[in-house]
Amino acid sequence: MNGRHLIALPALLALAACGGTTEDVRPLPAPPPPKLVRPAPPAAIQTQRPRAHIQVLPGLEGVIGADAEALSRQFGAPRLDVRDGDARKLQWSGTPCVLDAYLYPPDGGGRPIATYVDARRGDGRDVDRAACVAALRKPR
Repeated sequence: MNGRHLIALPALLALAACGGTTEDVRPLPAPPPPKLVRPAPPAAIQTQRPRAHIQVLPGLEGVIGADAEALSRQFGAPRLDVRDGDARKLQWSGTPCVLDAYLYPPDGGGRPIATYVDARRGDGRDVDRAACVAALRKPR
């Protein structure tokens, strides 16, 4: 051996003396088994249809409370007719505005009627609902 190895030998022996036995090393305890948790049912599941809120605003007479046939007589054939369960959305559009009517069956049952209308410009900005109804209503 050369001199460099002789200098390193005491350092190696000192390091070896610091180590413990394998008896000092204990295995980690096994992790607990995973708990099976049933997810809660979604809040969106409802057992009853929510009550429809009827919008009442001046200028919407003859629209709110009207069924799809009556609305078609006033505004012509809708450009959009979307059904979702017992709800229905009808849409008419013209140069001044876009009109959406939302129809729901009355609480006692029966044909869906318009309970709410919304109006906007072609670019999405809000517009007065009554003014839109007046602008899109067919002349009699």
